[in-house]
Amino acid sequence: MQLIQNKQPKGTEMKTINGQQLKEQLDSGANVTVLEALSEQYFRAGHIPGARNLPMDELDKTTPSLVPDHSTPIVVYCASETCANSHTAAKRLTELGYRDVAVYVGGKADWQALGYPLGKAA
Repeated sequence: MQLIQNKQPKGTEMKTINGQQLKEQLDSGANVTVLEALSEQYFRAGHIPGARNLPMDELDKTTPSLVPDHSTPIVVYCASETCANSHTAAKRLTELGYRDVAVYVGGKADWQALGYPLGKAA
């Protein structure tokens, strides 16, 4: 997965990916797991196609079933650039031993601004 480094809030150094890069990864069929770090109601309202829901309060319990292989590339996102959930989730995922975690900083707001569609949960 092609990732870029960005300066992150609160002194964290987390890999980041932008919307165009993520779209290219998804369109190419790359082995990447996309996780939305928002509650189920927001996920059901619209999410990046192929993303899985990872509510913050269920992260430790749910992640092993969503991503059993700790070497799987993971991209975490939330609502927008001002939403801290993606950074918090990415930090926790690395603490849990996941080795290839990136944050899509712009999240759903940026995805939509780029003209990409959101998927809806049934």
